[in-house]
Amino acid sequence: MQNLLEETKYIMKKYGITANKDLGQNFLIDDNIVNQIVESSDITNQDLVIEIGPGLGTLTKKILDVAGYVVAVELDDRMVNILKDRFSLYTNFELLHDDILKVDLKKLIDEKKGQNTNVKIVANLPYYITTPIIMKLLEDKLDKVESITVMVQKEVADRITACPGEKLSGAITYSVYYYAKADEICFVSKDCFIPVPKVDSKVISLSIRKDVSVKVKNEELFFKIIKASFMQRRKTLLNGLLNGGIIKNKEEGKKLLEELQLSENVRGESLKIEQFAQIANKLCK
Repeated sequence: MQNLLEETKYIMKKYGITANKDLGQNFLIDDNIVNQIVESSDITNQDLVIEIGPGLGTLTKKILDVAGYVVAVELDDRMVNILKDRFSLYTNFELLHDDILKVDLKKLIDEKKGQNTNVKIVANLPYYITTPIIMKLLEDKLDKVESITVMVQKEVADRITACPGEKLSGAITYSVYYYAKADEICFVSKDCFIPVPKVDSKVISLSIRKDVSVKVKNEELFFKIIKASFMQRRKTLLNGLLNGGIIKNKEEGKKLLEELQLSENVRGESLKIEQFAQIANKLCK
C-alpha cells in the first residue's frame, strides 16, 4: 500500500507540479494527521462538507469515503485539473473553481444541502490568508454550519484557542469567541509537509454557537473597539480607544472607564469579552 509521501510525490511528478509559494502551498504527507483531521471533524454520511483549498486532494480522498456530499473550493488552475482527474468517478463530489473569499456560501449551502442533515467545513488554509478566511466563515453567519475544522500556523492557533483575557489572546481571540467555541485538535510538525515550511502548525476545531456569546447593540462598533484595543498591545485601553477614533478625548474615556469600574491604565488584552460588550453598549448610547 502506497503511503501518503509516495502518493504525493507520484502525483506531483505525474502532473509536473511544484508548490506555488505565492499561494502558500505546502502539501501534507502525514497519514496520521490526515486521519485525525477527518476523525475530529466527526463527518458522517448525512453531512455536506465544504472543503477549502483541497490542493492535490489528500484530505478530499478521506472525506469522500465518509461524507454524504463534498464541495471542494479550489483557486489554483493546476490543482483543479488534478482534482477533476482523481475524483471524476465519485458521485458525491463537486468541484468549484473559485476564490473562497468571493463565494456566496449561504447560496452554495442552500443549493447543495439537499438531504444532508449537517454542514461542516474543513480546510488546510494558506497561512497568509488564514484570518480573512476564518472571519468570513464566521461573519457570514452560516446558521446551517455546525463546525469548522482548519489547519493553521501554530501561533495563530494559539491565539484563536486562547480564552479572552489570557496572555496569548489577541483581537482574533475575541472575534472567534463571539461566534464559536475553539478547541485544539493536534500539533502538526513542519516536517509533515513538502516542501517543509518555516513554521509548525496546529489543527483546530470551531464549534459554531447557536447564539453569539455576548449581546451587543452594534456589532460593527464592538469589533472596532476590540481591534483598536490590540493595534498597539503595550498601549492602554484608553489610548487605544482614542487613537482608534472611538472616543473624542481622554476625559470622555476616563468617565466611561469609571462608570464600568475599570482602571485608567487597564489594557485591552486583560478584558473579558463581556467587558468589551459593556463598553460597546455604553458608547452606543
